[in-house]
Amino acid sequence: MSIEMRWYIRVVYWMLCLLGWLPLRALHALGVAVGWLLARIDNPMRHKAEYTLSCINTGFGEEKRHFLTATLIEAGKSFLEIAKIWTRDPQRSLALVREVRGGERFDAALAAGRGLIVAAPHLGCWELLNYWLCSRTRIAIAYRPPRQPELEPLLIRARGGFAAEQVRAEGSAGVRTLFKRLVAGGVVGILPDQQPKQGEGEFAPFFGRPALTMVLLSRLAQRTGATVLFAFAERLPRGAGYVLHFLPAPDDIADADLPIAIAALNRGVEDCIRLAPHQYQWHYKRYSTPPTE
Repeated sequence: MSIEMRWYIRVVYWMLCLLGWLPLRALHALGVAVGWLLARIDNPMRHKAEYTLSCINTGFGEEKRHFLTATLIEAGKSFLEIAKIWTRDPQRSLALVREVRGGERFDAALAAGRGLIVAAPHLGCWELLNYWLCSRTRIAIAYRPPRQPELEPLLIRARGGFAAEQVRAEGSAGVRTLFKRLVAGGVVGILPDQQPKQGEGEFAPFFGRPALTMVLLSRLAQRTGATVLFAFAERLPRGAGYVLHFLPAPDDIADADLPIAIAALNRGVEDCIRLAPHQYQWHYKRYSTPPTE
């Protein structure tokens, strides 16, 4: 795919490059300041996170005002850390991985050779997880083009450090590409909590409330027999690095009954979130589309 960036997007990328020279500790400290401001001033991100948290009972045992501040601080860190992940040498970024928990599950799935779907929620630093996966195997990453088309070349360039195959998760051509990779025993990465377009998903419980949920992942798993693992990169305190987690998928994720399968998909996302609840992207509007009566 041709990478043609408009001049102002190039300026943004150059600014990211400059920020990327800062140590991770410094970037995360700046992120704390950004998140603290987001928690205290009127802004759309705070409103979205407040709405999402008001819809559900997460059971995390923390007062929601404190939880909101903590999650916006983690969001601030996520904004700043991509400057280092996207613009520096990918091998140096991988040096920030301090531990891999459940890595034997990933190795076993690769060795089985029957295809692997890595479900990576909007949790922690998924851009670093992408690099780690690409350093271990060839992988096709499914993505949805951004609403601002001019940003797409930036995303493709930034995420191409290990030459991952980036596949648009829309239309029959993209789905066929993912299907072929899995049938051939390959690896596919998908954001399981990406909200689908109307008509491309179904409603399933997410922390006790119906949320429009993708059906693509479960259908691919059912039709190809591929293994499904959930994974995320947990951000350690004070810029100390990251811990990668690989979790088994709930048993029903490839069930022939689609409502059962996508309910299992959301449970898998919940299992990941409970390990690092503040690091979930709660400002992502999972409940923006209400179920029809």
